[in-house]
Amino acid sequence: MKKVDVVLGLQWGDEGKGKVVDVLTPSYEAVARFQGGPNAGHTLEFNGEKYVLRSIPSGIFQGGKINIIGNGVVLDPILFREEAEALAKSGHDLTQRLYISKKAHLIMPTHRILDAAYEAAKGSSKIGTTGKGIGPTYTDKVSRNGVRVGDIFLDFKSIYDAAKARHEAILRSLGYAYDIAELERKWFEGIEYMKRFRIIDSEQTVNDMICADKHILAEGAQGTLLDVDFGSYPFVTSSNTVCAGVCTGLGIAPNRIGEVYGIFKAYCTRVGSGPFPTELFDETGKRLRDLGHEYGAVTGRERRCGWLDMVALKYAIMVDGVTGLIMMKSDVMNDFDTVKVAVAYETAEGRTTVFPYNIESDVKPVYREFRGWKCDLRKIRRYEDFPQEFKEYVEFIESETGVPVKIISVGPDRDETIMR
Repeated sequence: MKKVDVVLGLQWGDEGKGKVVDVLTPSYEAVARFQGGPNAGHTLEFNGEKYVLRSIPSGIFQGGKINIIGNGVVLDPILFREEAEALAKSGHDLTQRLYISKKAHLIMPTHRILDAAYEAAKGSSKIGTTGKGIGPTYTDKVSRNGVRVGDIFLDFKSIYDAAKARHEAILRSLGYAYDIAELERKWFEGIEYMKRFRIIDSEQTVNDMICADKHILAEGAQGTLLDVDFGSYPFVTSSNTVCAGVCTGLGIAPNRIGEVYGIFKAYCTRVGSGPFPTELFDETGKRLRDLGHEYGAVTGRERRCGWLDMVALKYAIMVDGVTGLIMMKSDVMNDFDTVKVAVAYETAEGRTTVFPYNIESDVKPVYREFRGWKCDLRKIRRYEDFPQEFKEYVEFIESETGVPVKIISVGPDRDETIMR
């Protein structure tokens, strides 16, 4: 019986999961998203075209494969429709290949408004959300007030109206002004559009596929360090981005998990607020941002940039049980004379290599320096042909983490991927 393999981000998101899932999909019968919502933008490039996926799994471009939006995902009907219609116009009809879990929760128009109202109320303490209503939707889920995809086949108007009334009472208490009419109209049109797709009991479907010896790839959103339990709380997302989220987000048992692929950039980035020990505020940070085109795929916001953080990376590998590493964007540092890696932190309690409970500004990284490879990696297609300086960088990461680097990406296109 085949097991479910997993692709996860090991940093603060934006590691390149979309490209990796697209590259790996030919080895699988199905790809399943298990958490997150349309705040996660996965960018893919091939055949001279660029696509940004927000809710639809990144295996959708590899012909004939089933793609599943799992129960752990929160789904906005408006954004889902926009995404699906854009793909259909480019020649990718999803109606027969995309399945949606009945147990996935719906992002309502009032969830978006609540998101904005809560952020406004926080003032200078704001989290830096994408404003897509993700947090309020997950809040309703855990408080047992959520609206789910399967509800559209029940007395949906009553279910919707009750949830909306709860939200409007909160908005009145916050004194937040809003106009919902146009958003609500588009939302109900999106609900009707969703009915074109196969809406399923996803946990049953996934487990039936496993029992039929079908190979499934689980696709994560955001990154491990944004996990609601294990990330840099409270500057985190609202779901479990770690490997354990696969079990709850798809309805599979822990012993059904196979390989766990952890993706990381050769440097670090972060979007929004929150601690970032290796962040660079100088010209080097700006250079990483410009060379790496570090702008959010969904929000367009500038990403904060810094050196690779080995303390945080080893922590993510530990909580995820990573069996193979995938390194992205090595080519961004092609022309750097020196490349640094944080190998420890200096804290008020002394030097540590353990990821601390509090990683705010009093944490100072301790760096190890490497010679830059000064070579255009995008032209290389075999590991043996990489310059020695780059091999030393890769092999240091392997020796520090105890996990092999199995895939190296040297550019955004499918073809710019080296398998080891």
